[in-house]
Amino acid sequence: MATVEQAVGIGIMLLFLTDVFVTVLYARANAGVLAPRLGRLIWRLFRALGGSFGRPAEVLSFCGPAILITVVAFWALGLTLGAALIIHPELGHGVVSGSGETGTDFLTALEAGGASLAIVGAGDHSPATGSMQLLYLFDSLIGVSVLSLTLTYLMQVYTALRERNVVAMDLHLLTAETDDAAELLVRLAPDGDPTRLVDALAQLGGRITAEKEAHHFYPVLSWFRFPEPHYAVSRIALLGLDTVALIRTALDPRRAPGLPESAAIEQLGRGSWLLLTTVERAIFGHAADPKAAPDDDERSRQRYGEAVRRLGDAGFPVVNDEHTGAEAYAALRAGWVPHVRLVADAMSYDVRAIDPAGEGADLPERPHQARPSAAGARR
Repeated sequence: MATVEQAVGIGIMLLFLTDVFVTVLYARANAGVLAPRLGRLIWRLFRALGGSFGRPAEVLSFCGPAILITVVAFWALGLTLGAALIIHPELGHGVVSGSGETGTDFLTALEAGGASLAIVGAGDHSPATGSMQLLYLFDSLIGVSVLSLTLTYLMQVYTALRERNVVAMDLHLLTAETDDAAELLVRLAPDGDPTRLVDALAQLGGRITAEKEAHHFYPVLSWFRFPEPHYAVSRIALLGLDTVALIRTALDPRRAPGLPESAAIEQLGRGSWLLLTTVERAIFGHAADPKAAPDDDERSRQRYGEAVRRLGDAGFPVVNDEHTGAEAYAALRAGWVPHVRLVADAMSYDVRAIDPAGEGADLPERPHQARPSAAGARR
């Protein structure tokens, strides 16, 4: 029995060490053995609690930090449990108390196992045989290593989170706080010259690609939610995708030759799509297949008409056949708008706030209309 118990303890320690390795060192989306599943479980719990209290958005704002804390505690408890199962049969002879009779219950084994993962000699119990001395030394090395890796991991996660927020805020401000892709294009090239867009959009595409990689390395970022919708990953991805869709359907290709197929535009569109689907897989554990709403095409056509008018008023060379452009634009949006909605809803964002240009066509007031100073040139 002692051998079976210790074998189980070794197996548990190996399992948790593997989870730490693939989560922190291997660092790939959904590559973890336990951490990704635990994250999704906590996310579902927070969603349910938020729904019960009628405040899902506020409750989900604590989900990301709660997942980090829980995962770290989960690793510590798992390693402690494994060490305790190995030490338990050795209590009283292989591991002894320094202050009186040595207890042989499992709680004593948990205390000794936790102490062995800290520093050799910590706690009331100490190894009395060569095998246990080696175990305590090994456990102490594991404890120090896991602690160092965890602290580094936390620092990297919050650094990546800050960078994501900077990208989101930059996009928000570049659109004059309208979060409208047409407004972004107008402000990047205020003279209406589409060739001036390449360098700016190449830089933007590079930053969004970096965000995709950050969420691939640190999937826990996907569960961090901020009250302001412009910080949402779904908003970042939507702006990138919508910008590319407008360039490819609203601008006259004869006046902007090569722009729609340029590397900068391809990177921006592909990077935004990969960011969106990477977050989607982190949240749900798989690629989803969301369905489009019945009125998606009509909304997209309305949005396209507004965008073409805005671009034309700013001096951009727009297409003559608006009907054909609207159909092409609606077809492009149909491929990714349902995914944007799915990710936005998963984090309890109102989709009208995430996609104000596309979803707000029937609202009494558009965001840019509420700020004359930011959008005076729009009308």
